[in-house]
Amino acid sequence: MSAMTLETALREQNVPFRRSRHRSCFTSPELAAAVHVSGYNVAKPVIVKTPAGFAMCVLTACDQLDLSKVADVLEAHTVRLATENEMRRLFPDCEIGAEPPIGAIFGLRTIVDERLHYDDEIVMQAGTHRDAIEMRREDWERVCRPIVAKIARKRVVGVD
Repeated sequence: MSAMTLETALREQNVPFRRSRHRSCFTSPELAAAVHVSGYNVAKPVIVKTPAGFAMCVLTACDQLDLSKVADVLEAHTVRLATENEMRRLFPDCEIGAEPPIGAIFGLRTIVDERLHYDDEIVMQAGTHRDAIEMRREDWERVCRPIVAKIARKRVVGVD
């Protein structure tokens, strides 16, 4: 998905947002630094696979996904991270690692960590490593309709 395609999807749902270009960023902490925001405001998607299918987990750049907590939320006996090949199939128009954290656009169930749920503004990759979208968290939640749960733990080395 190109940044323009994401913008079209957001406009169709009357979601106000700001798009910016930045240096190439390959991690969510790099994105936070490039757009001058706290890592707590960066929405980082992590795709998981369960026996029932794929789901998108969204957490801050400062956190790590806790697969056991995800398994509890999804009531799944096994949960694993999606492989790179699976990611290519799920997001054919996105650069790997730059998927926007809006699972509903891709037909994926979305679970957001409760720490991200309380931020007013969020920033996300827009399908490329050079484009970012900033929007109100409330608008983002309206579009992706996530389950809110505790699915993350703080990284040993975080980003503020």
